[in-house]
Amino acid sequence: MHFFVLKRKTLYFFGLIVFIAIIGSLWFSLKPDATPAIGGQNEQIREIHMVTGEFKSTKDDGKEIEAYRWDPGTIFVEKGEKVRLKILGVNGKEHPFIIEGTDIKGVVKKGEETVVPLQFDKEGTYRLICLTHPSGEHNGPMIAYIVVD
Repeated sequence: MHFFVLKRKTLYFFGLIVFIAIIGSLWFSLKPDATPAIGGQNEQIREIHMVTGEFKSTKDDGKEIEAYRWDPGTIFVEKGEKVRLKILGVNGKEHPFIIEGTDIKGVVKKGEETVVPLQFDKEGTYRLICLTHPSGEHNGPMIAYIVVD
């Protein structure tokens, strides 16, 4: 017959480990400001940065031509994703805009940042159109594409 002998110090050590484990699990489960790892209360809002840009050139006859653009010209977002589009006005005095297929409109002014909250419920391609430069006749088209997957 075999006997297993534990010293008093060993029993105290194991008891302390069990006590710490119980207190730790209670603290984590009952902590009032605990946030679940998945589906937590703090939703991430992705930021996408965009700028207004201008291209200038001179034709062979000496006439200057210019075109305005959004940069980047295409952005990709997920359906239902919360996005904060931050547009910095670099070139051009101001660019009033709409996002086709939505009620979103605004103005980007030179030297200022315009913040546009976005969240699309339907997949598709939405056009961000500058109303000052909608076509080639108006130094455009200044159109960016928002692709929602």
